[in-house]
Amino acid sequence: MGELFGLLEFGAEGWGDELLAGTMLTIQLALATLPFGLVLGFFIALAKNSSEPTLVLAANIYTTLFRGLPELLTLLIIYYGGQILVQQIVGLFTDTYVEINGFVAGMIALGLVFSAFSSEVFLSAFRGIPDGQYEGSMALGLTRFQTMRLVIVPQLIRLALPGLSNLWLILLKETALVSVIALDDLLRTTNVIVGATKEPFFFYFVACMIYLLLSIISSVGIGQIDAWTRRGEKRA
Repeated sequence: MGELFGLLEFGAEGWGDELLAGTMLTIQLALATLPFGLVLGFFIALAKNSSEPTLVLAANIYTTLFRGLPELLTLLIIYYGGQILVQQIVGLFTDTYVEINGFVAGMIALGLVFSAFSSEVFLSAFRGIPDGQYEGSMALGLTRFQTMRLVIVPQLIRLALPGLSNLWLILLKETALVSVIALDDLLRTTNVIVGATKEPFFFYFVACMIYLLLSIISSVGIGQIDAWTRRGEKRA
C-alpha cells in the first residue's frame, strides 16, 4: 500500500504533478463554462418569458435541441463541426490550417448544454416573482433596466440558486467528457497514468475522491452564496 501512495508523490518519482494539472484544467474549464452558460441561459429565459411569439419559438427550439442531444454528441459536433466551419471560412482568404482549441470547444459545447437547462431554472424563477414587483417598480419611475437590475435579478438569484447549484455540480462532472477530444483534464490524465502504472483501481479511486472533494467544496460555497442571498430576510 505504501508503494501505491508513493505513486502520488510530486516530482519524478510520482504522478502528483500530473493529477494536479488535470484537476486544475477541470476546474478552469468548469469555471470558464459557468458564466457563459449562465448569461446565455438568462437571455434564453428572457426570450421564453417574452410576449413575442418568434422569440418564444426560437428559445423553445434551442432548449429542446440541446436538452435532447447527448452531451458527448454535442461536444463532438462542436469540436469537429467547428473545425470544418472555421477552416472553410479561413480558406476563403488563405491556405493556412487552423485548429480549434479543445478547451474552447469544450467550453462552448458544455456551455450550450448548461444554458439550455439553466434557462428552464431561470424561467421558473421569473414566474415565481409576482407581477406586483414590476408594477411597483413602474410606479416608482424605474426604467425596465433599473427594474431588472435592482428589483428582479436579486430575487431571481435567490429563487434560481437551488436549481443552478445542481446544474453546477453536474457541469463539474461533465467536464470529464472533454477527455475524448484529447484535452488533458483529470479523467484523461488518470487514464494515461493507469496505462503507465497498471494500477486502474487505485488511480480511478483517487480520481473519484478528487471529484468528490470538488463537489463538497462547491456545496460549501453554494451554501455561503445562499446565506448571502437571504441576508435581508427576517428571521423567525
